[in-house]
Amino acid sequence: MIRLMMILAVLVCAGGAAAGEPCRKVQHLGEGYTVCIFDPAVDDIQLFQNDRSGRPYGSFRALENDLRQDRIYVRFAMNGGMYLDDQSSVGLFIENGRELKAINTNKGWGNFHLLPNGIFYLLPGRAGIMESKAFAASGIKPFYATQSGPMLVIGGQLHPSFLADSTSLKTRNGVGVMKDGKVVFAISDGPVRFHHFATLFRDDLGCANALFLDGSISSLDIPEWQRRDGLFPLGPIIAVTEMLPG
Repeated sequence: MIRLMMILAVLVCAGGAAAGEPCRKVQHLGEGYTVCIFDPAVDDIQLFQNDRSGRPYGSFRALENDLRQDRIYVRFAMNGGMYLDDQSSVGLFIENGRELKAINTNKGWGNFHLLPNGIFYLLPGRAGIMESKAFAASGIKPFYATQSGPMLVIGGQLHPSFLADSTSLKTRNGVGVMKDGKVVFAISDGPVRFHHFATLFRDDLGCANALFLDGSISSLDIPEWQRRDGLFPLGPIIAVTEMLPG
């Protein structure tokens, strides 16, 4: 009995979730994160900004209620890129193959313009993350795309502006693509440095490319965990959905 309890304790600490569940709790450099992994070959990963009336969703609850009318269930959602006061995206945003906002490669103030920034995009069955100027020159025509910044990991290297001893500590969330093509989303449990957040993607999650989505307003929706963050109005939303039976 004691041996069995010890084995169970090790499994709980190592995984943070039951086998097969997409989300788990992890520790990295002494800081806690929620990490969720989905396979674009089988999981329906989409980007959302406006509801069927053309108004910004603004919240996970509004998105869930709207999609439920079509018997679509939200398995997971996260804020999906930086946005302006009207809740529209700062940079490129493509939804259902339609470009709602053009790519933004301008210099400026703030994290978005801490170049290089990048684009998370989805094609049928696969996903990618690419530096913005490289994406613009690539000719890729994704079905979904969102631009944010800065890049966290670029070709296996950390963004050159990140400092291991930075005093800038914020709750942060981001997205990466793993070696096997799966998409991994992460959000910190509390304030963390850019450097530490980036090394989570590079060193622990094996992402050659990863993109920062936002800080401070970072939000997560995992219905199975009964977690639905709602402290801040949202702009673009990344969601994993599935059709309800019946």
